[in-house]
Amino acid sequence: MKYAHVFGNKKQTISEHVNNVANLASVFSCELVKSLTYVAGMAHDIGKYSDDFQRRLLYGTGKFEHSSCGAIELNGLGESDKDKCMLLMIQYCVAGHHTGLPDGGTKADSADGDTTLCSRLKRGKNYTGSADYSSYKEEIVLEKPDYHKLFLEITKNPDEMVEKYSFFVRYIFSCLTDADFIDTEKFCNPDIERGFNPDFAETERLLNEKIDGFSADTLLQKSRRLLQDQAYMNSGDNSNISILNMPTGSGKTLCSMKIALRKLREHGKKRIIYVIPYTSIIEQTADVFNSIFEDSTDIIQHYSNYDYSSDDSITAEKIKRSTENWDAPIVITTSVQFFQSLYHYRSSGLRKMHNMADSVIVFDEIHMLPVELIQPCLRGIGYITKYLNSEAIFLSATMPDYRPLLNSFISEYTFKELITDKSSFKYFQKCRYSYLGKTDIESIAFSSSNHNNSLIIVNSRKTARELYKLISGKKYHLSTYMTPEDRSETIKMIRNDIENDENITVVSTSLVEAGVDLSFEAVYRQLAGLDSILQSGGRCNREGKLEYGDVYIFETDEKPQGEIQVRANIVKEMFNKNMDITSDECVKSYYSKLFAFSNEQIQENSISYKVTGFDNIPFRTYAEKFQFIKEETVGIVINNNDKTSELLSKLKYSDNGGKNIKRKLQRYTVSLKMRGEFDEALSLGIIDNSEYGIFVLTNNDYYDPETGLNIRYQNDYFWD
Repeated sequence: MKYAHVFGNKKQTISEHVNNVANLASVFSCELVKSLTYVAGMAHDIGKYSDDFQRRLLYGTGKFEHSSCGAIELNGLGESDKDKCMLLMIQYCVAGHHTGLPDGGTKADSADGDTTLCSRLKRGKNYTGSADYSSYKEEIVLEKPDYHKLFLEITKNPDEMVEKYSFFVRYIFSCLTDADFIDTEKFCNPDIERGFNPDFAETERLLNEKIDGFSADTLLQKSRRLLQDQAYMNSGDNSNISILNMPTGSGKTLCSMKIALRKLREHGKKRIIYVIPYTSIIEQTADVFNSIFEDSTDIIQHYSNYDYSSDDSITAEKIKRSTENWDAPIVITTSVQFFQSLYHYRSSGLRKMHNMADSVIVFDEIHMLPVELIQPCLRGIGYITKYLNSEAIFLSATMPDYRPLLNSFISEYTFKELITDKSSFKYFQKCRYSYLGKTDIESIAFSSSNHNNSLIIVNSRKTARELYKLISGKKYHLSTYMTPEDRSETIKMIRNDIENDENITVVSTSLVEAGVDLSFEAVYRQLAGLDSILQSGGRCNREGKLEYGDVYIFETDEKPQGEIQVRANIVKEMFNKNMDITSDECVKSYYSKLFAFSNEQIQENSISYKVTGFDNIPFRTYAEKFQFIKEETVGIVINNNDKTSELLSKLKYSDNGGKNIKRKLQRYTVSLKMRGEFDEALSLGIIDNSEYGIFVLTNNDYYDPETGLNIRYQNDYFWD
């Protein structure tokens, strides 16, 4: 008898495990690949029949890499080029089911050291260090999968072949690895609970009750109601992608969830995935939904600093398990988490991909997709909706026209505009935009004092700090140099002062542009992209208490860097031509010029770029380069309060790595760019990681709760 797992006194046979995994993986997958996922499940652990592996499992002696064995055995299932091509899909998955999808590699790769699929397949049955595992044939039969429909779908458009092929490889890998994890989990702990019991009908009723309870007395309120009704009325079909282009303040969030729940009910979907660019917006959005839905449906928040133990409705462990594979009714997550999972190479990321199927996926602030990642992001959305029975909803007040790009990337998809009558958009224009031209921050500081309350948004944290020093009277500062905890407290104080009609000035970086519900009489915005400027305008006269608020756009001698410069130049040209930057024409023109400028970069950022065949797809290399956040950062814990001290003390004596403690500490952490700021702080000796295993600020003089971390504090002390 040969075993796959041993847990205490229990033993699971290989035959039982691979049959369980094959059946479960097949259940997880769409009809097009069921046969391939089943074979992947049957093949993935046959290397465990080796006596070498059994000795390691039972007695802890020796080493044996079993994953390549199943991939090698699959070579015998087909002779034709077509067979080999499609079996290769399974071989990628089987060979990488522990270490992650490998690069395809080349014929020159060495069997001895390389980790590519090509090198692993070269090892063969007699490779040094392997052993005979052929006894699997007594219990397991590997049969050639039925791949003909999938082959026709992949090859019908030559321009998409590698992209489609790699998409389905990642999808099969997701089905396989999640099935492998779950069966192993059930064997080790059969009492573990997974899954939820949502009452979507009650959720929908509660949301409709909330929306219907809003007043519709003023012209603005009536316009909001009409836009939401129009969007809902047009949302009945099952288009791959629905476009919800509504102005700031028109209620996109609740409207989109209402539409998502309708699509879920009418089109037989399993879950809603709500994708948001910022964690700060996630917290706010989740709070809104939780307050409305009560206990009818569980909402899983999946982002870097969510504290699972803070959720009282279900156990923390159950929430954690659901974030592993998104087997939950409603998932709220970040764009970073969603897309990097879609293009990951390791099972920890790709496990959840198969649960993106049969879903309604809402992309809030879709215009914030990084330009250089537009091709893989749009392709991913397109294939999920085309092949996995999902539907996507795009939300934005500054919606790019993605159709030309989608048409060039994906064939045969459907696209639906939910707002066709935009005549009421003018009622949401609650501010005027004026271009001040080039000035200096001293002049902006003085001008802002002429308003009862004002917001100044600049492009860098350094400029924000310098400007803040120039402001007189009651003032606030917001930037990512402050910890999330201090930013949250500052926003609460700002909101309270505005409600009490206090005379205040707020200086902030762009973090305040989206998802922060604040309203100012005047907003000053340093020249940036059109989307940033219009989002800034969403913080001006938000409640419509004035006939019009004012948004002033200004330049300084500080030159924006990289893509921000490109975006700013496009907007500057519009101002020089006296164009109405709030018009649909301007928004379309802005994105058209931006995409045209970056066209070469957009076209080249593809997993298929320079790939010559299915056998050399760079799964791992591409995944490692696929980064939403360009600059690497290091978190620095600010230990300036009792809560942080308590957490650090627990972390110091934690015997399990303190993963949840580290997650809680992110509320008290500031991120520094690895190249530059972090290196400088390290050389100054103001941060250290020797005591807790994470970097902690060693001198709190360098942190001010008002303005955040300043690694040049001493310079300011001597020279200011």
